[in-house]
Amino acid sequence: MALPQKLVFVLCLIGLVFSQDMANEELMVQIQACPKECSCPQNFPRAVYCDNRGLKSIPKIPPYTWYLYLQNNLIETLPLDALKNATQLRWVNLNRNKITDKGIEGFLSAMTHLAHLYMDDNLLSSVPSPLPASLEHLRLSRNRISKIPAGVFVGLEKLNLLDLQGNKLMDDAVTEVSLKGLNNLVQINLAKNQLSRMPLGLPPTTTQLFLDGNNIEKIPADYFKGLPKMAFLRLNNNKLGSSGVPRDVFNISSILDLQLSHNQLTEIPIIPSGLEHLYLDHNKITSVNGSKMCPVSVDSLDNSQNESVPRLRFLRLDGNEINPPIPRDVIMCFRLLRSIVI
Repeated sequence: MALPQKLVFVLCLIGLVFSQDMANEELMVQIQACPKECSCPQNFPRAVYCDNRGLKSIPKIPPYTWYLYLQNNLIETLPLDALKNATQLRWVNLNRNKITDKGIEGFLSAMTHLAHLYMDDNLLSSVPSPLPASLEHLRLSRNRISKIPAGVFVGLEKLNLLDLQGNKLMDDAVTEVSLKGLNNLVQINLAKNQLSRMPLGLPPTTTQLFLDGNNIEKIPADYFKGLPKMAFLRLNNNKLGSSGVPRDVFNISSILDLQLSHNQLTEIPIIPSGLEHLYLDHNKITSVNGSKMCPVSVDSLDNSQNESVPRLRFLRLDGNEINPPIPRDVIMCFRLLRSIVI
């Protein structure tokens, strides 16, 4: 199918920007040094594509490469000299290889410009160390990681996204000591690990916390006091019962999206005024009481002009033991609701 004319024009402009970003001499060196196992598009001379080639080792990468794609290969080791000429790397994708802890050998510390590192679906048992201080995104999902070395994140002041989902982390691996240094973290994904309690040591900058598919049974009453920016919280598929969830634990002004599906809750917790999306499906809730759910007095709400009107727009309650219809006081409280699934 032919690309729309405008899109072709935009792609050409992007390619022109990439080309003009390099001196002619550098451009020629980059193209001539392209490994035979890879492809190096002339319109994107800083990108080298070595993915899906059945490679067992990393070929010699051209010196002016910024973006390196090595996913879907059979690479086991990353020797120290593998990228000795490619000192300008910003983005490296090593997903779906066979890399182990022993196969790294300090490989990462030499990449002083690296901002994005993807190593999902490998054979790592520990978070790699040392990591470059320039790192912004680190993705290590679906490995065999059970250990986060103490101090591994110290000095990583730019790191704002850490993805560790689908590993073998237990409570003693996720601590204030192991997470020390994540001073500007925004998103952390610890879903599908082996946690039985809420992780300790998260920095106050944390905005998105994903904990789906663990074994968490309890949330401490003051857990979110040190997390003033928490906006997106996912706790689906855990073992949370109402006795382990204080009714007002989520009553924090910053939270926008709260997901508690597939747990063992029998009651609906207090819904903060600013919350917009709430997922409570597939629990053991038997009734809905508007006066208990509402964060403010229904009698105090007048017209929709009132700024105190709760912001809830989406509510999911299916998979419980609730019989419709939804009580009138729920509708009176949450006047901005656009969708209720029951």
